[in-house]
Order: sequence, then C-alpha cells, then structure tokens
Amino acid sequence: MTSPADFIDVISIDKTGDNFHLIYYTKGHFAVHHITPGEAKYKLCQVRRISVRNPSSGDSWCSCSIHYPDSLIKEIDLETDKIAVFIKFDTGNLCMVTGDANLGGINVITNRERHPGCFEVVHVKDANGNSFATQLSNIFVMGKGNKR
Repeated sequence: MTSPADFIDVISIDKTGDNFHLIYYTKGHFAVHHITPGEAKYKLCQVRRISVRNPSSGDSWCSCSIHYPDSLIKEIDLETDKIAVFIKFDTGNLCMVTGDANLGGINVITNRERHPGCFEVVHVKDANGNSFATQLSNIFVMGKGNKR
C-alpha cells in the first residue's frame, strides 16, 4: 500500500485473495467488511467540491480528481478510472452517517431541509425506527432504495 486507507477504500490481500471495504461501525471506529472479487473492482465515491477556477475538475471523497464531475457520482471503476453509476440524493435512499454522534449507522433518508446561507439538515431513520437529524456533510449515500 502506498497511501493511507480511508473510509470506503478497497483493500485487497494478494496472498490470500481476500478483498475488503473499510467502513465505520457504530462505535465510530473502522471495520473491514469482506467483499467478493467482483465488488473489489469498483469503489464508492462522492464528489465533495467542484473547482471554482476550473469547473471541469472536482475533488472527491476518495481523494481522486475527476474530470467533468457530476455531484451524483457514486461508483468508480478501479480498473479504468471511469464513472460507473450515478445515484441522486433522494429521500428513501440508503446512506451511512460519516460524522456526528450517529457515526457508522446505515440509515434511510426521510427528509432534507434546505437552509440558504447555513447548513442543510438531513433527517434519517435507522433500522430500529429511530429518527434523527444531521448535517448534509455527514451523509454518504450508498445506494438507491432502502434495501439493507
């Protein structure tokens, strides 16, 4: 490994043939999640900002620069570095909380409040039926629908 691993990175061990995603678990620490070789060929990603000087490039969650980014990017093919899947930030989609007191929880988005000039608030519901609100910057959308 030549760079430090971060949230949702793919870790492959060549000697054993095992592949893992690095995710948060509910205590706020990193955990490894075993994945298939097919799942190891792509990586979940989220565009964090689009450059003001050069709007044709943007920085992503996974620390890679993407040319002509769309803020809906969610999956990048690791072999070709091409964008594979777009997922919109909609209610009913599956997400993971990446900050705040509920770090590591996998939830369903129920509502999004827009506050001009301030933080946007997202309301989510966990598997136990508990609802809570957090900032938009603490949400990482993982998939369409609420399939667990």
